[in-house]
Amino acid sequence: MGDGMINARWRLQLGTAAARTGAAMLLVAVLSTSGAAQKGKGGGDAARYAKLDAYVAATMKAWKVPGIALAIVKDDSLVYAKGYGTRTVGKDETVDANTIFAIGSSSKAFTAALVAMAVDEGKMKWDEKVSAYLPGFAMYDNYASRELTVRDALSHRSGLARGDFAWYIGGFDRADLLRRVRYLAPTWSFRSTFGYQNLMYLAAGEAVAAVERASWDDQIRTKIFAPLGMTSSSTSVTALAGRPNVATPHYLLNDTLLTVQYKNIDNIAPAGSINSNVRDMAQWVRLQLGRGKFAGKQLITTGNHGDMWLPNTHIRLEGPTGRFLAPGANLASYGMGWFLQDFNGRLAVHHGGNIDGMSAMVAMLPDEKLGVVVLTNLNGTPAPESIFPYVFDLYTRDTPRDWNAEYLKMLAPLTEAGKKAEAAMEKARIAGTRPSLEAAKYAGTYNDSLYGDVVVTARDGALRLQFGRFGGTLEHWNYDSFRVVLDNRTLGKPMATFMIDAAGKPSELRLDIAPEARFRLAPPAADSGGHAR
Repeated sequence: MGDGMINARWRLQLGTAAARTGAAMLLVAVLSTSGAAQKGKGGGDAARYAKLDAYVAATMKAWKVPGIALAIVKDDSLVYAKGYGTRTVGKDETVDANTIFAIGSSSKAFTAALVAMAVDEGKMKWDEKVSAYLPGFAMYDNYASRELTVRDALSHRSGLARGDFAWYIGGFDRADLLRRVRYLAPTWSFRSTFGYQNLMYLAAGEAVAAVERASWDDQIRTKIFAPLGMTSSSTSVTALAGRPNVATPHYLLNDTLLTVQYKNIDNIAPAGSINSNVRDMAQWVRLQLGRGKFAGKQLITTGNHGDMWLPNTHIRLEGPTGRFLAPGANLASYGMGWFLQDFNGRLAVHHGGNIDGMSAMVAMLPDEKLGVVVLTNLNGTPAPESIFPYVFDLYTRDTPRDWNAEYLKMLAPLTEAGKKAEAAMEKARIAGTRPSLEAAKYAGTYNDSLYGDVVVTARDGALRLQFGRFGGTLEHWNYDSFRVVLDNRTLGKPMATFMIDAAGKPSELRLDIAPEARFRLAPPAADSGGHAR
C-alpha cells in the first residue's frame, strides 16, 4: 500500500521501467478543463498554475502516466482542482476533478483519525496495549505481544517486516489475518527500527471497531465522510460498480501500459482501501490543516490531532527509497498515519498510497496552510512524489526544482543495476539440468502458518501453482527451481524452489516473493475409508 504502500520491489521495477522511457512521447495530450482551477489569492496565481500545468504534462510524459487528478488547498479554500489525461489508455475518457481513484495507503491517516476520535471520547488511549482492545491478539515475540501499544501499531515500529502476501493473496478475512500475525517472525528489535507494516494498521482498525462496536468502514462513513461532505468516497471497490467516472488501474509491462482490475483489499481495509476523488480529498486536507476543525466544528481535538504529527519513529534517509519517502529532506520520521520531514525550512506532512494500478499522495505544509492531493491511475509511479514537492516549491521558492529530472537521474543507476542483476541471474543459471523428479511427484499442498496454502498440480507433464488468488505455470529454471509465469503479470516471474528430502521426495517449497515463508508439504488427506488418497 502502497506505499505509499512502500515496497522497494515495485518501486524499483516500475521506477526503472519509467526511467528507461523518460524520453517517450506523451501518451495523453488532452488536459481536462471540466475541473477548472478556482482563482486563489494573489495576482501570481495564473502564472503559477500555468507552470503547474506544464509541469504535470512533463510528469505524465516522463513516467507514462495515463491520467492524473490534482487539487490544491490554500488558506482553508480549494483553490485548484483539475484533471489531466484519460481514465483508460487508448480511450477518450477525460479525467476531471470528480474522477474516482484508489488512494491506497493514504487511507492510513483516516484510521489514525478514527483512533484519535476514540481517544477524545475516552474509549481508547494512544499508549494502551493493543491486546487490551483485542483480547487474544498475539505476535510471534511474547514481549511484543504484551507491550505493543496503539501508538506502536500506528507508528511502524512493531519490529515486523511487511508480510504483505498474507493479505494480498486474498482468502483470509480481517479476523483470520490478525490471528496469523503471531506466525510472522520479527525482523528487527521491537521499537528499534522503522518497518512499514500494513497488518499493524489492520490491528489498529479492528481495535477501534471493537471499542466503538461498529465496523471500521461504518465509522469512516459516519465520522469522516459524512461531516466532510465526501459524498463520492467509499471504503471498498465493491461500491464502484456501475459508477461512470472511475479511473481504470494501469501498470507498465516492458514499457507498455496495460490495464488491470481493481484490487479488492477489504480484508486489510484500515491500511489502504479508500477510493475517492480530489474534490473530496481536498475536504480531508482542510480538516488536517484546520488541526481537527472543519467548517467551524472541532471533529478531533487539537491535542489529539497534534499527536498524529509527533515524530514517533525515525526514518533513515539512505539510498533512493529514503529520498522517495522524503524528497529534499534532511530529517524524516513517522507520526501516526503521516510521514514528517523538513522541506524548504518548513514542516511537511504527507502520505502516499499504492495499490494495483493506482498511486496517490496527500501532502501539506501546515505553516503555509497549503495542501495538495495527487491521484493517478498507474501502479508504482514516482509521479505523485514528483508533483507534490513541485507544488510546495511554487509557493515557497522563487524557482521550483525539476523533481522529475532529479528522480530520473536517481533511477538511472538503479536501471543499470537491475539490468546487471538480470544478466547475472541468467549467467548463473545452470544449463542442461533436469528436475529431480517427474512432474507429478511435485504435486501437493504446501502450507505455511502465516500465508496458508500453495497448491501445486500436474497435468500432462506440466506444473501449475495456485497461491490464494494468484496462479501461474511453472517453467523449469535449473535443478528443482522453477520460474512462475503468473496469470497476474504485474508481479513479474518469481522463483519457486522445491526442497527434496533424504527419501527423494519434495518436503518444502520456497517462493522468493515471500522469502520468510516455509511452505511445507502437507500429508495427503484421508478418505472416508481411512485410506490416504
